[in-house]
Amino acid sequence: MRGNRTAGPRPPRARARSAAIGAFVVLAAMMPAAASATGAQEVDAELSYVCGLPSGRQPVTVRVSATFPERAEPGEAVSPTDVTTTVEFPAEAVADLTALEAATARAATRLTVGVAQNAATAEATWRGTAEPAALPGSGPLTLTATGDVPSVTGRGDGDLSFSAGNLAVDLELGTADGTAAGPGSLTVDCTPDADTPDGGLLATVPVGTGASEPSGSPSSPGPSSGAPDPSPGTPKEPEGRQGDRAPKVTEDTPGAVADRDAPQCAYDEENPFTSASLNAYITGYTNVRKLNGASLLPLSCVLLEQGALDVIPDEDGVLHVVINATGRLHHQGRMQTPPFKATFLTFGFTPTTATMVLEQTGPMTVRFDTALLDKLVGETVIRVPLSLRVTDLEVNGTPLDVGPDCRTEKPLSSTDPDPANHPGDHLVLHGRGEHSPPEDATGYMLLDGGPLTGEATIPAFTGCGSKGEKLDRLLTASVSGPGNYIKQVQGRTCLPSSPVFETPLTKGQCTEDLQPYQIPVPQR
Repeated sequence: MRGNRTAGPRPPRARARSAAIGAFVVLAAMMPAAASATGAQEVDAELSYVCGLPSGRQPVTVRVSATFPERAEPGEAVSPTDVTTTVEFPAEAVADLTALEAATARAATRLTVGVAQNAATAEATWRGTAEPAALPGSGPLTLTATGDVPSVTGRGDGDLSFSAGNLAVDLELGTADGTAAGPGSLTVDCTPDADTPDGGLLATVPVGTGASEPSGSPSSPGPSSGAPDPSPGTPKEPEGRQGDRAPKVTEDTPGAVADRDAPQCAYDEENPFTSASLNAYITGYTNVRKLNGASLLPLSCVLLEQGALDVIPDEDGVLHVVINATGRLHHQGRMQTPPFKATFLTFGFTPTTATMVLEQTGPMTVRFDTALLDKLVGETVIRVPLSLRVTDLEVNGTPLDVGPDCRTEKPLSSTDPDPANHPGDHLVLHGRGEHSPPEDATGYMLLDGGPLTGEATIPAFTGCGSKGEKLDRLLTASVSGPGNYIKQVQGRTCLPSSPVFETPLTKGQCTEDLQPYQIPVPQR
């Protein structure tokens, strides 16, 4: 195996290589991380907002509650738990909704949270969903949303503060008979009231030895509500070269800086890289049709090997350069994702928590077709057979023994554009991009990454249960079925045999230990 390259800036270089990144789908949202073992501080803040409704701007009361650790060490993830966002719309707002012939409303909230440590600021999105609620005949409408939120890591000593900013409330409106009301959905955009004290401050977590005592109202307020300065992951210098300054948000991050809390994605002695090897991170979202919601695709690693290159003229005489590659998911030497916990509502009301992995059961193939017209146009098709295995299950707080071999009875499947040459069950994802140098590429291009989309059928489950208690039907009824839309995002690839590091003139493609530099951001 080649030895690791020394750390240090390198000049720009031409990289004559192309390959695509394999993809996978996850079935439910990530569970929140546990609160810090050092103790916890409870936060319950009542905030004043002004929201845009059909009849105009209306005052709205928002209550945010969460549990934060009392303090943290530099480099330790701070993971708020038990996060609840309660929105109380006044009677005037309810009248706006009933005027649309709505009888019920189901809410999804998106709260912008500013994060600050010393002079560094960042921004995260706290998402939540609420159960459907009947509109009251009189008085206010209260909607309570819960959900998972990103963890944040302080990079050095100093208080880490969290401040509530802008809020968006997505309302799904229904009539009394269950059909869609009015426009069917409505997004209500809210901003903090100008007189909100302390800039909407929620909590402060002391980090390191130089931090103050924990408090929900520290002396130094966080960033201004709704407009934190640079976003996390996009500090003035790339991570690993900026020192311990900026807080790091590990989900919903608009930036593209490598996050070393990411899973290991490097070659080793058992899997040495070659001149044709590539590695990259992937993440994204998928709709789970039966659960009527979007779920996070957890960050995972893919290792690729570039193969044959074909030059094929089309019927108009345009030459197409086609790169074929193979790939594999990589987690601790296995062709699978890292294990992850997920939660969902079985039949819409029973909370179910599962620990799962996605296992690659056959070859991952990649076809990247480029043609040079007035610009470079690339079309990508990725095929990979993936089975979902459940290792632990808890229904309504009661653990159920799923046994050692609980999985989908066959791989996830998509409609293949070329079934004669690609039979069998497998997931298919498509990507398209364009590049007109010196401009940046748009869409999905292999060197720069980008979004890949597809639709999958989740098969029935088998082998679930033990001691005579069969759980196959529970899992099948909860998530199995067709029409699950996927949008996955790939980060920039790293070529370990010829790495390009971050410099003032080049984008980072590899870290100093030859892992992918860029952590992609999931997109809906």
